[in-house]
Amino acid sequence: MPLSDAGARFADAHRVARLATADDHGVPHVVPVCYARADDRFYFVIDDKPKRGDSRRLKRLRNIAVNPRVALVIDEWDEDWRRLAYLLIHGDAAIVDDEGEYAGALARLRDRYPQYRTMPLRFVSHPMVRIRTRRLHFWRADQSLEGPPRPEL
Repeated sequence: MPLSDAGARFADAHRVARLATADDHGVPHVVPVCYARADDRFYFVIDDKPKRGDSRRLKRLRNIAVNPRVALVIDEWDEDWRRLAYLLIHGDAAIVDDEGEYAGALARLRDRYPQYRTMPLRFVSHPMVRIRTRRLHFWRADQSLEGPPRPEL
């Protein structure tokens, strides 16, 4: 499903998303991720930030291996609730297994996050996940950028 121009601008303007996965029993797991977008695909890499245990055995990766259906939420919070917004992406996640795709997505991630420029992220040691969008929903409390305002409740 293609992302609207407004949805793409929103995703590109924000720095963190929440990734929701579920294991084979349906138990949910939500973690924040740094991401890069390429059309209707979103990428994140298992980087060198401190983690408990082996980063290749993280719960999010184990969950994706048994249940590739995921949700990614990018949101904007403000005390003025007229400024609230979110982009909800439902998609299918998979480990990137092509070195060319990995290199292209890593370049996008390094463009977005200067911290990644100094990390020795490699195809063989730092798994990367691709999320292909199946369905999405972009919502803004103030719809003036997208059309007529929402009716008062």
